[in-house]
Amino acid sequence: MNRNEKWLQWAVELQSLAQAGLTYGKDAYDLERYQRIREIAAEIISHMADIPVETVTGLFCSESGYQTPKLDTRAAIFQEGKILLVRENDGRWSLPGGWCEVNLSVGENTVKEVKEEAGLDVTAGRIIAVQDRAKHNLPVYAYGVCKVFVQCTATGGKFEKNIETTECRYFSPDELPELAEEKNTSEQIKLCFAAYHSDDWEAQFD
Repeated sequence: MNRNEKWLQWAVELQSLAQAGLTYGKDAYDLERYQRIREIAAEIISHMADIPVETVTGLFCSESGYQTPKLDTRAAIFQEGKILLVRENDGRWSLPGGWCEVNLSVGENTVKEVKEEAGLDVTAGRIIAVQDRAKHNLPVYAYGVCKVFVQCTATGGKFEKNIETTECRYFSPDELPELAEEKNTSEQIKLCFAAYHSDDWEAQFD
């Protein structure tokens, strides 16, 4: 899905309006109409992106309340001028990270994800960037995502076998492996390197 596709923008807006209507509406007939609008939005994405409507509904139409972006944290950990990446089950590489748990802060979630995916104990140091995923990563998702890149320092631990990753390794900026670009691009990793080499880095945001 191209981030500039108008049909996707329309479907996302329809879903957002329908979700708000389902949350704040009182009239039973209006609620029925809002539900149908939500279903139509999911059907549009299913048809245009060739994704099963059940999958779209689960990702796109499962929340209530005012629609807000999801939070994704990514840890930038450095050693001797190289950055830590973890290898996904499909063979591609990414910064350790994932969806922010509802009961954890950004810092706490970053630490948790590193432990789970890389086996390392870290401290979260500073925010490198807060990015609107739709402006930087493909494919475009049918819901908003804010990506928070956090510079961390390893204090111990070692890689352990887990269900998400198969190994972890440090890479220099000119030897990056094949990346899981829906999670992090080479530009985003190079941004982390720029922060690492700066003594007075100011967090960037969209």
